[in-house]
Amino acid sequence: MPSTSDAGRYPEKLREIIDFFEMLPEEEKRENLIFYAENATLQEPRDEESYDLDDVRKDEECTDTVGVFLRVDPEGRAHFRISLGPQVQTLTKAMTAILCQGLSGSTPAAVLEIPQDFVPRIVGSQLVRVRSQTVFYILTRMKSVCKVYLNRQRASNET
Repeated sequence: MPSTSDAGRYPEKLREIIDFFEMLPEEEKRENLIFYAENATLQEPRDEESYDLDDVRKDEECTDTVGVFLRVDPEGRAHFRISLGPQVQTLTKAMTAILCQGLSGSTPAAVLEIPQDFVPRIVGSQLVRVRSQTVFYILTRMKSVCKVYLNRQRASNET
């Protein structure tokens, strides 16, 4: 049953994922996170796509290099691709797939406004405590590229 209090706080696709995970017991949450992690490679950049912004780096809080690729379509909607190094943890892979699906079609400005409070609702409070940096890492990186994109758009409109 969808949370009516979430209407407008999250993009519809992300809200559907949140609602799905909230209905699951802890064991099934973990199983579904593993399923999402196994499908994270579907979110990798594609040769036939061009990107408005890419940010590939290894941060201290991550076990390997992560690349965040942003494409904004003519209607102003964001589409993300993520490349993950081989040492990236399962939970980061799962959040990658979830966020790429859940945020696809949102505007960069809307991505910046999304609160992080949904993450425990998906992964469970125990995993958030144990892996606090990991669960928020990809969302933080996605917000970062959106902010850079919007700043560049503003600067190009001022000239």
